[in-house]
Amino acid sequence: MKNHFSILASVIICLGLLPAYSQPGAPAGPHLGGAMSKLFGDNQAFSAGLEMQVADKSGKPITMPGKLSFDTGKSRFEVNMADMKGGQLPPNAAAQMKSMGMDEMVTIARPEKKAAYLIYPGMQSYTEIQLSNADSAPTNGDYKAEITEIGKETVDGHPCTKNKYVVTDNEGVKHESTVWNATDLKNFPVKIQTLEQGDDVTMLFKNVSLTKPAASLFDPPAGFKKYDNIQQLMQQEMMKRMSGGMGMPPH
Repeated sequence: MKNHFSILASVIICLGLLPAYSQPGAPAGPHLGGAMSKLFGDNQAFSAGLEMQVADKSGKPITMPGKLSFDTGKSRFEVNMADMKGGQLPPNAAAQMKSMGMDEMVTIARPEKKAAYLIYPGMQSYTEIQLSNADSAPTNGDYKAEITEIGKETVDGHPCTKNKYVVTDNEGVKHESTVWNATDLKNFPVKIQTLEQGDDVTMLFKNVSLTKPAASLFDPPAGFKKYDNIQQLMQQEMMKRMSGGMGMPPH
């Protein structure tokens, strides 16, 4: 059992791709609030496939494809461990996570509630995470954007204007990004490159729908068991499976 916790800890470290929420150990999804939301302009409600690529200071890249839904600050990111590539994931990590019912994960951010939810559909369980003031910052209001065109390129079949964005928050802090705005998709940013906490982050959006997502997507499913924190969720759910005779794969 100790080995399974070690594998899970390694996976969680690798999942800490973008600004983490205030609860230690919680994997973070794409952080689209605050200054980042300014990059989406008038496109404040959409759904899309999202491939996140992160290269940390050591230069070791991680690729995480998933599905994103967004509506005026609220976000939902769905990911499957089996689809992740790169980083320092243990060789059997995906199989171990699947055996524990933790291969599929959903992260919902609700800045207006200063809360986020980490959901494991395979466990029918979730935990609520308190957001910091930075993570629950206003969606678009108190931010100013300076946009400079630096070229024309095609991304995933979309003709794009390549722009440099410098977004300044209400404390005078500047956030720089390179953004490819699709001219055939209401200038939606189909590709974003930025620096987050020392890591180079690239977000590539595919199959974009500008239809407003259903409100129910931004709440944890009814009937799922709520835990006080992710450590409690992992421990109790794993013990439940082991006591119920659900064996772990060999290691």
